[in-house]
Amino acid sequence: MYARDNESGAHPLQEQPTTAQVETAVEAFRMLSDGTRLRLMWLLASGEYDVSSLAGAIGAARPSVSQHLAKLRLAGLVEARRDGRRVLYRARDAHVRRLIAEALFHADHEVSGIPRHET
Repeated sequence: MYARDNESGAHPLQEQPTTAQVETAVEAFRMLSDGTRLRLMWLLASGEYDVSSLAGAIGAARPSVSQHLAKLRLAGLVEARRDGRRVLYRARDAHVRRLIAEALFHADHEVSGIPRHET
């Protein structure tokens, strides 16, 4: 990626991410490349849900949803908190919520033919 230098007009190289940053991003994208996990993340980006609610919302079996949530937690995309006997899950932070939203907004443009946003 290049950034324009306003004074000279040159295109200096942008500072590259570290290996650890790239590996972490690749793992996040790997986790999101599964349709069930992406659907779960869409829900979790808007609020907290327990496993039963998530399973019902996406039409998947509870054990399957639990396994997906465990993977998402290990990848640092989801966090959980106990509320009595229930465990509630949500997207970890605003970065994760924006990542999910942008991925699905991009898909909406691709599928629907809505014009792309130019920078």
